[in-house]
Amino acid sequence: MKQEDKPVKNKGGRPFKAIKRNVVLTLKCSRYEQVRIAGNAKKAGMTLSEFLRSMGLHGQIVVTEKALPKEVLLLTGTLNHMAANLNQLTKRHNSVTDILTPVDRAALDILSKELKGIASSIKNYLQ
Repeated sequence: MKQEDKPVKNKGGRPFKAIKRNVVLTLKCSRYEQVRIAGNAKKAGMTLSEFLRSMGLHGQIVVTEKALPKEVLLLTGTLNHMAANLNQLTKRHNSVTDILTPVDRAALDILSKELKGIASSIKNYLQ
């Protein structure tokens, strides 16, 4: 009689890492140096250990900026605001009354003009 391999049950917990880092290095520095090193690590988007390991092995840290330009963030915020307004107007239009008031029509005209302005801003930004 042949015994079948039972599937190994996942016990959970933290997954194993390919490279086990279990050696501790100590470093002496002043409080000011510690704050600067920690700030540089945070600016680079790394933990303190990753930052110091990379500096020790490669001698430099390459920081990649992932922040969007301020103009793009402003346009995104404006578009989100306009989408919320449009959603409210659409909900009101699709309700039982199914009638747009003059105030609603004026709000739609304003949103339309703002959209045209944003479209021209995007064109100008990309040129």
